[in-house]
Amino acid sequence: MLLLLAMLCATPVSAQPLDVQIVPAIPEADAAAVEFLPGPAAVRDFSSYTEWLDAQIREKSIPGVAMAIVRSGSVLDIQTWGVRTLDGAEPIDSETVFRIASVSKTFAGTVAAKLVQHQQQSWDTPLVTVLPQYVIGTGPETREITLRHVLSHTTGLMPHAYSNMLDAGVAYEKIQEKFQEIPTVCPPGRCYGYQNVVFSLVSDVVQVSAHKSYEEYLQQELFEPLGMRTASVGLEGYTANPNVSSAHQPTRGSWRVASLNPAYYTVGPAAGVNASIEDMILWAQANLGAFPQVLPHDLLAQQHAPVVETPSGNYFNRWPRLEKAWYGLGWRVFDYAGTRIVHHGGGVRGFRSEMVLVPALDIAMVVMFNAETPVANDVVPMFLDAILN
Repeated sequence: MLLLLAMLCATPVSAQPLDVQIVPAIPEADAAAVEFLPGPAAVRDFSSYTEWLDAQIREKSIPGVAMAIVRSGSVLDIQTWGVRTLDGAEPIDSETVFRIASVSKTFAGTVAAKLVQHQQQSWDTPLVTVLPQYVIGTGPETREITLRHVLSHTTGLMPHAYSNMLDAGVAYEKIQEKFQEIPTVCPPGRCYGYQNVVFSLVSDVVQVSAHKSYEEYLQQELFEPLGMRTASVGLEGYTANPNVSSAHQPTRGSWRVASLNPAYYTVGPAAGVNASIEDMILWAQANLGAFPQVLPHDLLAQQHAPVVETPSGNYFNRWPRLEKAWYGLGWRVFDYAGTRIVHHGGGVRGFRSEMVLVPALDIAMVVMFNAETPVANDVVPMFLDAILN
């Protein structure tokens, strides 16, 4: 690992290869005009998916997995496999907590929408007026960056700025000192560039706008009203829970328990949420419209609408029936086999997670792994192929 001093002097690039192409954003006036593709009239049996997943888990000896398939008003299937840690024998159960990594961004997008709903903030107020202590990026155009740009990854800043420093264990608070050095690649709102560090400016906006920490606001606005009893944000929430899943990495054809990377917990909006499958069932149902008193339908429609087309080069671009890919406000939006779907995946050291919604069919699937397994890349298309005609 590089020395901390070396990392603090590093250029704002990432070792991560994802999301580095620049593609034009959908003009805001045209975003609502993107055609909504309805799904098939009926959902087919999904047993072929669960049988495939079970076989993959056993074949790859994946340490622990939790999966659920839901409608807005019911749980169609919930299953758990394996153990919390290979160093012990405690089984994964429905309350075992996993790190959900970048699926955390779906919560951040909704937190921002709640700020706007409560008139505590605006989507289109320049961040420089909200957070005058920061100079974000190079060039005068960066003064136009708004909350909408941050949540849709359309800040115009170089993709994955300083994600390499997170990978090396440098905390968000240290990385903030280098915000002004991030290169600009296009005007705000005109291109897509995935972010982790810059995305987490949401937490600063919450602190200024609601006079609460991001963690407190998320608990107040989402976790508590939805009944997500075991969900938390941050390392402290993870370590305080006795029923948590350990991280696992592959080594020499087997799995080993891995250490946590606490730096990604410092970017709570991007990657800091911990949750059990019971929590994620409620989150999936909420995003299917089950709790309009918490997530009104107009808020969901805004969150799930395309904002910017995303480039090729991601694992989901290899899904054979993927037709179009965008990013919304904290969510990915796809046209898959003639059906509009809403998705996010995530991965941090030792964990993978995937979540997909098919609103037209009122169905969603969530799966969490306590291992860095490539099986996670295929769970969404396998599920969709099972349910779609």
